[in-house]
Amino acid sequence: MNTLLVGLLPVSLALVAAGLTERVPADSAPEVTEWKVPWDGTRPRDPYVDGKGRVWFVGQEGNYVAYLEPNSGKFERYEIEAGTHPHNLVVAPDGMVWFTGNRNGRLVKLDPVSRKLTNFPMPDPKVDDPHTMILDRTGNAWFTAQNSAVVGRLDAASGKIRLWPTGDGTRPYGIEVDGAQRPWFVLFGTNEVGTIDSKTMEPRRFTLPDGARPRRLVVTADAVWYGDYARGYLGRLDPATGKVREFALPGGAGSLPYAMAGDDKGRIWLAETGVRPNRLVAFDTRKDKFSDSVATEGGDQPNSIRHMVFHRPTREIWYGTDRNTVGRLKVP
Repeated sequence: MNTLLVGLLPVSLALVAAGLTERVPADSAPEVTEWKVPWDGTRPRDPYVDGKGRVWFVGQEGNYVAYLEPNSGKFERYEIEAGTHPHNLVVAPDGMVWFTGNRNGRLVKLDPVSRKLTNFPMPDPKVDDPHTMILDRTGNAWFTAQNSAVVGRLDAASGKIRLWPTGDGTRPYGIEVDGAQRPWFVLFGTNEVGTIDSKTMEPRRFTLPDGARPRRLVVTADAVWYGDYARGYLGRLDPATGKVREFALPGGAGSLPYAMAGDDKGRIWLAETGVRPNRLVAFDTRKDKFSDSVATEGGDQPNSIRHMVFHRPTREIWYGTDRNTVGRLKVP
């Protein structure tokens, strides 16, 4: 059954409705607003903005796909196949919504108008946990499967899936595509970052400092940036030389950097999930220093921010939290 909920206000608007005054940030300060998702305990995550301004996300524990209309506060939920437990979602330029079936071994395409679901099962039944997905410029879907230790590609033209094993315990996790349409991915169980040549389809790996555990990454024109979850660093890998530079996060060794996103001013934003509440910090890649910091809502409650996406037209970063909220950061 599909549910439509109307009139749910973000926290900032709710304060106004209650006659309270909220501090308005200065124009130069980042601004955070969070919306409470109406389905409790469902771990909303991995928001993605479509061409109509709707913010799509998955309920990993609730087993659903949904969207938020930020201006009205409305949510709409789409029921999906039982046992899917979607982990990640992206919206294609044609409006189709793609998500990963993290417990039933498939990628799924959702038509938001007809509500039709099209399944693309893994060619190997042992690969049952597609994790994070990204689309390249031609519509091919690149994805990781953490516990199955593979990186995969769904060919947009044929619908066929190819898998690249990464080795037991490597835990492929975050994935992004560069300007040459090469996928870059982190191997969270190791101190490595990998890529696959988009023409030859040959994989390659780069070694990071001892003890590093990269979890998410951002690819810029000349570097691959990653958050070192184990040691509390932002790392910069130069793909041309293999050289790595490290920058200690403001939260220190226990900052647990998780979600990452790059904005249009050369900043890399990271969520420090070892800090309560989680804090979003920005690193200015032109000056090689941290430049902005803003606390999210929720006080001391666990609120891990696991994935973020920058929406260039509105200059907003969207994220989900374990406190059952969807959040927006307006970047300065």
